[in-house]
Amino acid sequence: MRRPLIVGNWKMNGSRHSSIELADNIARHFSAGDGRVECAVCPPHVFLADVASALGGSSVGLGAQDVSQFEQGAYTGDVSAAMLAEFSCTYVLVGHSERRACFGETSSQVAAKFLAAQGEGLTPILCVGETLAERQADRTLEVIAEQIDAVVEAAGLDALTSAVVAYEPVWAIGTGEVASPAQAQEILAFIRARLGEKANTVRLLYGGSVNAENAAQLFEQHDIDGALVGGAALQAEQFMTICQMAET
Repeated sequence: MRRPLIVGNWKMNGSRHSSIELADNIARHFSAGDGRVECAVCPPHVFLADVASALGGSSVGLGAQDVSQFEQGAYTGDVSAAMLAEFSCTYVLVGHSERRACFGETSSQVAAKFLAAQGEGLTPILCVGETLAERQADRTLEVIAEQIDAVVEAAGLDALTSAVVAYEPVWAIGTGEVASPAQAQEILAFIRARLGEKANTVRLLYGGSVNAENAAQLFEQHDIDGALVGGAALQAEQFMTICQMAET
């Protein structure tokens, strides 16, 4: 049985003080040990050390929001996978729609970041999803297949089946809109089928305006193993409520 995973993506929000406070509040509710639901948070890079300290002794995992595809060198502003590993990161987002849309990341670059993360023992959370225009043009499955296949071609199917995949329809991120449970299930079932016979062990997440009001219905779907949470992850009580909903 796949263990549910809830990941909070804090994006470029908060201060050093508020990040420590948020991490501390979440950590208090997740003592060390194996629970049915796994939770992790992805703060901005500059707060990783502080958040790691605040989470110490809890079962909450630490992730990063992005990683460089390069190991080292003259890449101003980049952070390597080895650097993230030094700060106790276990997860890293790759290919988030905001990286693709705002910074022009291609699927080949995302694949390179995926490889870099796995090379340092980090678990990539591969983000895939379509824009509203692509959905309206009935290109959703084509777009998602291309994003997944780019990683499979670069890293191999086995590498992808040891990672996490998050479906985040771009039109539902930060808009208050959310894919219906049936829509989300349809896409995640497509992703699982595309990953082949080993896909039953892969955790598939849904991301896109997930909150305490809609999470329960999403988690009832067969192929939704958790959530990539944005705005709601900045509120400790709401994030913990979402985690608790995944236990049922």
